[in-house]
Amino acid sequence: MSVEKIVVVGAGHAAGAFAEALRKKDSACLIMLVGEEAHAPYQRPPLSKAYLAGEMDVQRLSLRPDSFYEKKDISLKLSTHVASIDTAEHVIATAEGEVIPYNKLVMATGTRVRKLPVKGAELKNVHYIRTIDDVKQLHSQWQSAENIVIIGGGFIGLEVAAVAAKGGKKVTVLEGQDRVMPRVVAPVISRYFTEYHRKQGVNIITDANVVEIAGGETGAEAVLCADGSRHNADIVIVGIGVMANVELAEAAGLKLDNGIVVDEYCRSSDPDIFAIGECSNHEDKRYGRLRLESVQNAQDQAKAAAAAISGEAVSYDVVPWFWSEQYDLRLQMAGISTGYDDVVLRGGMGENKFSLLYYRQGSLIAIDSINSAADHMAGRRLLAEGLSPDKIAVQDATVKLKEFLAL
Repeated sequence: MSVEKIVVVGAGHAAGAFAEALRKKDSACLIMLVGEEAHAPYQRPPLSKAYLAGEMDVQRLSLRPDSFYEKKDISLKLSTHVASIDTAEHVIATAEGEVIPYNKLVMATGTRVRKLPVKGAELKNVHYIRTIDDVKQLHSQWQSAENIVIIGGGFIGLEVAAVAAKGGKKVTVLEGQDRVMPRVVAPVISRYFTEYHRKQGVNIITDANVVEIAGGETGAEAVLCADGSRHNADIVIVGIGVMANVELAEAAGLKLDNGIVVDEYCRSSDPDIFAIGECSNHEDKRYGRLRLESVQNAQDQAKAAAAAISGEAVSYDVVPWFWSEQYDLRLQMAGISTGYDDVVLRGGMGENKFSLLYYRQGSLIAIDSINSAADHMAGRRLLAEGLSPDKIAVQDATVKLKEFLAL
């Protein structure tokens, strides 16, 4: 019987977690990760926080030391672009013309940054934060910069703003919508974080329509908005979202819908191709179809795909969770709050330790916690078990949220 060859397109967090999970289940199969970056699988969340701030080195970003892959007989083919997939022949082809056969293929192609479509966006001190190399390039200009303009008030933008403000920079955040983090939190949390940033000296401007980045050969000098305002900049950082890398999958004829459509085992429309992490779109029994951009999703889908490929039928059914760290605030989120019709505050916002519980038609669908890890963990369990605490009772922060698990 021939040994199966499992090829992973991508070498990010999901790919690394998958390879490790599969090797634990199958000591004999051949595992190869083919990635475009020169780096072995690493963590991305610290890029906009500890790594940007100089509090974490490259080695600590790595999911595993290089020796791990050698010891576990996991092949890393880095700095390599996959050009095509031939599903009939079960091979992939690289841009250099190398043909690599597979028995099972795992798409872990992730996402890429959404580029700012205005004049001047290509100037050399306009930065995006997605890779180690992105931050290394940013570091080369960071120390001498005084004015930082950040376009986008989502997680990345606000995390970078916090690092910059703590470092004594003059920071302006330009958010195109009417509040920060508009896709993921309720208005009350948007207002809370806006005020907290402003107390640290960050200038947050919402409803900002950026029309141009002004500058010349030396780089960007200012960001111009439609209302005529001009925001001087030594560095411009753009964080306006990401797009799933699905072009390979599309060319191979896989079914797409805001990502590569997969079943509960992370299998695509081709039975020999799986998709995990930010490029995949799965059916969630609580929230419908989702494409998630989170470490949790990358890790858990990696385990589900590894189980399926090794012959186990373990469906992917995990409550989504996310986090963001800004200053001394740790925002932890469980569930998806989209479509909520009621929100309940638990704890005191003035104490910087509270939670917001989101309900839809009387059922708990999500919980956001600030500096309240116990609420977050209990909230994840409540959501997993389909439990909905009474809206009035849950406001009493003297009663631990986990107590509602026993009711």
